[in-house]
Amino acid sequence: MSALNTALTEYLNMRRALGFKLYDTGLCLHDFVGFTEAEGACFITTELAVRWAIQSRQASPARWARRLGIVRLFAQYCSALEARTEVPPPGLLPHRYTRKPPYIFSDEEITRLLLAAKHLPSPGGLRALTYTTLLSLLTVAGMRISEPVALDRADVDLIDGSLTIRGSKFGKSRWLPLHPTTRAALQDYATQRDRLYSSALTPSFFISERGIRLTTCTVRATFVKLSRQIGLRGPQDSFGPRLHDLRHGFAIRTLLNWYRSGVDVEQHLPELAAYLGHAHVNDTYWYLTATPELLSLVSQRLEPFPDGGTLL
Repeated sequence: MSALNTALTEYLNMRRALGFKLYDTGLCLHDFVGFTEAEGACFITTELAVRWAIQSRQASPARWARRLGIVRLFAQYCSALEARTEVPPPGLLPHRYTRKPPYIFSDEEITRLLLAAKHLPSPGGLRALTYTTLLSLLTVAGMRISEPVALDRADVDLIDGSLTIRGSKFGKSRWLPLHPTTRAALQDYATQRDRLYSSALTPSFFISERGIRLTTCTVRATFVKLSRQIGLRGPQDSFGPRLHDLRHGFAIRTLLNWYRSGVDVEQHLPELAAYLGHAHVNDTYWYLTATPELLSLVSQRLEPFPDGGTLL
């Protein structure tokens, strides 16, 4: 094993021991180290880092900047081990991050997405049901894709109807109550899963046709395929509605329903933040301006009364 590979293993182990997941970071750095070694280099240089970061001309400038930022942190670590290491300076690939508004799926689009999932080729008889149930759960529970994929059977209470999300983003765990119809759908999936795979190789609640845990990469790839199939993306589109937008849609629909019902949104917003697993309620406040309809309802609450007061 090369010195760079050894340093990478130690770097990832150290940061993961501190609670960082580093899924994408680990993949990127392994690719970068492979690229560096293929170039015949045994230490990091700024030129190599930049050339690797912008390899994909189809990627956005934001992606280039993020890739270089990942290498910069690793280079800072390596600089203590190898004096010749060059740490790329900040701002070398400048990009100002702009948070894009979420894509809000219509009820009709969600119906078409689930119908397409229902007709996925399923040699073992479970794939279509797995994706239909998984996509439905993401729609009605506002979860990150990594969360249902990580669910074990012991985390799903099919009697009381709840989920236990363990060690999610920022190491947070939470408990999610479910609507009775959601509980019934999960129960139906579990029954069919156990009938078809009585001896699964994993404790995972959702399993693949091979009887093992799904991966987020596979789920995202399947979602892109379904999106193209129903016209949400063009046949060759690299960008478009994301799987994560189902989570955004859940949050925005919840806020819209609260405003339309006259609920004190300010009072209940921390509850939504806890349900979504946000580290800070500020992350949830962002949804207040995420769509024109929601922003309009917010502004109506702020309209002054004749005495100079406001609804908020």
